[in-house]
Amino acid sequence: MLRRGFLSLRAANSLKKPFVGWFASSRGLANQVNEAEFELSDSPLHLLDSGPPKKAVLTREDGLQYYKEMQIIRRMETAASTLYKSKIIRGFCHLYSGQEACCVGMDAAMDKNDSLITAYRCHGWTYLRGVSVKDILCELAGRKTGCSKGKGGSMHMYGYEYYGGNGIVGAQVPLGAGIALAHQYRGNGQICVALYGDGAANQGQVFETYNMAKLWNLPCIFVCENNGYGMGTSVERAAATTDYHTRGDFIPGIKVDGMDVLTVREVTKFAADHARSGKGPIVLELATYRYYGHSMSDPGTSYRSRDEVQAMRKNRDPILSLREKLLDSGLADADEIKNIEQEAKQLIEEAVKAAESDPDPPLDDLYLDVYADDNMEGHMIRGCDNWSRHATN
Repeated sequence: MLRRGFLSLRAANSLKKPFVGWFASSRGLANQVNEAEFELSDSPLHLLDSGPPKKAVLTREDGLQYYKEMQIIRRMETAASTLYKSKIIRGFCHLYSGQEACCVGMDAAMDKNDSLITAYRCHGWTYLRGVSVKDILCELAGRKTGCSKGKGGSMHMYGYEYYGGNGIVGAQVPLGAGIALAHQYRGNGQICVALYGDGAANQGQVFETYNMAKLWNLPCIFVCENNGYGMGTSVERAAATTDYHTRGDFIPGIKVDGMDVLTVREVTKFAADHARSGKGPIVLELATYRYYGHSMSDPGTSYRSRDEVQAMRKNRDPILSLREKLLDSGLADADEIKNIEQEAKQLIEEAVKAAESDPDPPLDDLYLDVYADDNMEGHMIRGCDNWSRHATN
């Protein structure tokens, strides 16, 4: 179970009220508290003499921003589920609901010039890396206004220093190491974060990449988002050892409570400093949970009980946990929380309308984006059969 955060005496004293008793009545005093200190969840270490801090300060501004981002991602994924069931979204679709603290916490600790590559459960990361909700939902629906012009769908979204969701299980790990190698070669001080799931953690290419990354001390953070299940198999039935943070063997690792946004943020800061300082790669295991099935074709109830899912939603939900921290510490009041939720709801509703009504790409768009410059003359692109041709000029 997660340990409840507590308010620092510093924040309590700023109200000139006793710490005991003030805590219970603080929910209406948000404008008087600018920061609060919370205990972090335990983070077991591998091959590290010291680790991230045990406590962290959360400012009012950051707390409200994290809550807003998590609300938008959760509601966006709920909308995607509804659009899929309405057959507006087709093909593959892997939802991130339940794992919002992972991406929001990590993004808060990264430099915007740092690189990131993840797997196909990528909608939340796409939003945080600068793509609008409208562009994401339109891409999911295959609309021309989508972030990949409706041609990529759920698995193929990109942004600045964001190398997208990779549809090949585990392939993002060696790709991420290659991006880190480019940063090392250029000497630009940037790092790469490569995320993969507990299922992909058993891929041979992951261990091959670990070896090369440590040989060359690449500035890379390998992140296993362990949500407890592969496509339909629990981690205990799929792996002889489920201590994924130790899988790097000779690479240091940390296990992280992936349902606590503050813990994720602080551990990521520690890992980023480690990789950026020339010490080489580090492995993080984010212990998290997905509320939906592996993909939309998986109801997610044949290999786990509904009671298990409901218990996680009730007791360990990352958004509810942050909400309680904000309210109990006085960093936000109920009205502010409600306004953020209402704004997120309105944003999603407008994006859904676009996903439902924006135009599909015309057939001729099949021949675009084959070359970097679509205006190159003299190039003929074969069509969908052996007889049709399309000139690019």
